[in-house]
Amino acid sequence: MILLETKLKDCYVIESKLFNDERGCFYEVFNQIKFNKIIGADVNFVQDNESFSFKGVLRGLHFQKGNHAQAKLVRVSQGRVLDVVVDLRKSSRTFGEHLSIELNEENKKQLFIPKGFAHGFVVLSKSAVFSYKSDNYYNKESEGGIIFNDSELNINWQLPEDELIISKKDMVLPELKTCKI
Repeated sequence: MILLETKLKDCYVIESKLFNDERGCFYEVFNQIKFNKIIGADVNFVQDNESFSFKGVLRGLHFQKGNHAQAKLVRVSQGRVLDVVVDLRKSSRTFGEHLSIELNEENKKQLFIPKGFAHGFVVLSKSAVFSYKSDNYYNKESEGGIIFNDSELNINWQLPEDELIISKKDMVLPELKTCKI
């Protein structure tokens, strides 16, 4: 596992060593000991989630608050997505900043998202399978979110807005400046 720092404090891209031969490819997706060593923290993932979505589906920007905050390790096993995270930690030097990265089945990159971040993604390919580990269980009463088209964040989702497929719930999320974090 190779750790690459991003512009957002404590948020990392993780690359795996690929073993290719005439049969195909093998790589280690996750190893708890190696993972904790490279990020310099003791993260214990307790839940794995996976979604299947079609092109243009935008999920996010979501987060869990308080005692139910979640760190996540995300990846794409099929297709391509633009993954976006926003630093919501008011004490962070990168508060209010966002990062966009393409995750896909070819680059096999993973993104570690620490607690205190909003997260979302949009599917760029015909369809995609998106998987993530979280270090805390989902709690409906602790969920929060930020509207995908927040003018201050100015996120380029790489698809025209009229091609996005967004849930009714995500369409009414607040802007960052009025969000209760």
